[in-house]
Amino acid sequence: MGRIDHDAVLRARVLLLGSGRLSPLEEVNAYRVLAEVSPKAYLPKLVDGLLLMSYRSRDPEVDLLLTHEAVAAARRIDAGAPRRDERLGSALDGHQRALFALGRRDEGRAVCEEMAEAGRSGRLATVLAEEGRFLEAAELNGKAVRGAGSEPDFWGTVEWAANLEGAGRHDEATAVVRDLLHGTRREVAGQRTALAILTWELVHLSRMYDTAGRGTQAADARREALAVLAELATTGEPKNWSCILGWWVTLFALSGRGDEPVASAASPMPAFGTDLDRVGATRDAFLATLPRLETEALELREAGRVPELADVRRRITVREVLRQGDHPYRFEERLAPHFDEGVAVARRLPDDPVRLARALTDRSMFWVAARTFEPAHADFAEAVAVLDNR
Repeated sequence: MGRIDHDAVLRARVLLLGSGRLSPLEEVNAYRVLAEVSPKAYLPKLVDGLLLMSYRSRDPEVDLLLTHEAVAAARRIDAGAPRRDERLGSALDGHQRALFALGRRDEGRAVCEEMAEAGRSGRLATVLAEEGRFLEAAELNGKAVRGAGSEPDFWGTVEWAANLEGAGRHDEATAVVRDLLHGTRREVAGQRTALAILTWELVHLSRMYDTAGRGTQAADARREALAVLAELATTGEPKNWSCILGWWVTLFALSGRGDEPVASAASPMPAFGTDLDRVGATRDAFLATLPRLETEALELREAGRVPELADVRRRITVREVLRQGDHPYRFEERLAPHFDEGVAVARRLPDDPVRLARALTDRSMFWVAARTFEPAHADFAEAVAVLDNR
């Protein structure tokens, strides 16, 4: 500790004890001074104040400075102090996000590695998946899911399976999703989850089986999904569930990963299979490709290249769903045209049943999200028939 400015300490104490409302910056400046003389009392307040300022900031450069200082202050808190590890974890989390926002991936990844060593491996798994390091990410996911000590939840399980599949571990990936489905079926039987979620998971598993070349199992999963859709079309959901759109958004986006460029550290992609409804540099860059894809689709349409057009239109739809698919307001009005166009384009390919079945399945699952179950059943029934009659 350097020489103490007692006048500054007195002013800081008077400022905090005053009756006037202080700005976050005024509070932080006072905590900076008082943390030098009473670190036990004021270092935690300084960390909290710095992080609050960073959350309210919209400037990554400012965020970087604030979170860097917050990390340094959190490290100075005595080991064993209440919430010391929680504060350090929050400061590190904010710091790595600021680094990634500025494109400093190597430094951001190093911070994530430190967080993982402290038992917070989720962000590191996401970063590794963004860079195409799926096996390393899957190993972290597996440890987290197995260490949870309870029945696997949707989010952790789907992320784990997505990274296993990305690493080419198809048998392990499908086994993970089958375990998830066992739990979902039990929850549906007890009316603890939605039939819609069961449908999305079954269709997702069928896609995984198709990717792995296991056509018989894929057909079985589709038939079970069709039976669930028939029930939904006849009776609807037994209960009225709150917004479950995030489940659909996650699985639909994941289904499009194979159509995207290969991820790498130099060219990261979103961590498909995770909740991507959060602001982040990788997600923002992914969505920023929409204008280019729209231009490409227009050129393909003019050139009459229908198969490529179908693929590009689907990539556009994935991005639109990620951008706005979990917002219920005018949900059908905003998104239905994308799925309708996907089916219309695919119908122009009479000798390509796979693309038509994919477009029909996409629209069916969208109708499920929109709680419009009769069209959902009709579309999926046609998709199943198309694939069965190949």
